[in-house]
Amino acid sequence: MIRILNAEPKGYCINAREILKSVGELYEEELDREKLLRIIGKYEILIVRLGIQVDKEALDAGHNLVAVVTATTGLDHIDIQHAQKKGVKVLSLHGEADFLRKVGATAEHTWALLLALIRKVPQASRSVLNGYWDRDKFRGSELRGKRLGILGLGRLGEKIALYGNAFEMKVLAYDPFRTAWPNDVIRCSNLNALLSKSEILSIHIPLNEKTKGLIGKQELAVLLEDGILINTSRGEIVDSHALIESLSEGHLAGAAVDVIEGERNAAMRDKNSLIAYAKTHSKLLITPHIGGATWESMASTEVFMAKKLKTFLSDVEETTK
Repeated sequence: MIRILNAEPKGYCINAREILKSVGELYEEELDREKLLRIIGKYEILIVRLGIQVDKEALDAGHNLVAVVTATTGLDHIDIQHAQKKGVKVLSLHGEADFLRKVGATAEHTWALLLALIRKVPQASRSVLNGYWDRDKFRGSELRGKRLGILGLGRLGEKIALYGNAFEMKVLAYDPFRTAWPNDVIRCSNLNALLSKSEILSIHIPLNEKTKGLIGKQELAVLLEDGILINTSRGEIVDSHALIESLSEGHLAGAAVDVIEGERNAAMRDKNSLIAYAKTHSKLLITPHIGGATWESMASTEVFMAKKLKTFLSDVEETTK
């Protein structure tokens, strides 16, 4: 019988669990890296979210692995090339366009970050809890009429454009891979054209070799004065030191991020420059990669991936008959 290891089972969808139990023997435990490496060799299937790095060492330790299952679109937590080399199938949400159109949690969180930042919601709430009631201190800004720049007009970028138009903003976007273009979004011919026209930049692109460090000192300088940056994609896309410099010098009015560089490594988080800066500067808002973390989105994606695994195992069984 196929043995399945769910290494991040906390809050896992009951319906997804039942599907997994129907195709194999399911073992679930929140694992640290040491124990994962010790026991992974017993299992054919590994299920992870974003908290575990499935790198070369982990894949080599999993000498019986047939597939790694992750209910995510981003795959930077998995060594895809080494998995392919070992013949381990990586099953994910990447490319599942029809299904993903129904999943909007990250887009909603992006908008929540933007509103919280420009209306100073965290600071105002803390002030009240500390015994104050100061209305003038927390005067914010409106979105209506502002220019919203969207980097990457895929599934999430489209939703952000929809929200921007609903808030009566002027919506611009840059996406070199897109052919068809929405009528209510202004198309920018290159990245600099987008940045130079944007008061608010929202990033919705995948992390790869070309996008790593894409938004650095030069790019941030092109953004309009008193601009806002929102990043719910991957931390490595934005140069952290350049972002802090731009905020400190006052070129950017604020930034909100749901992702940071090296976020899965506790030691790196402790030394992260963005977290250190945010502790003393309210113009930077950070959340712990919770964009997709809603009960609805996580349940639907976990069920979808459980079904995808079931189909995969059925196909494997057919080909080996």
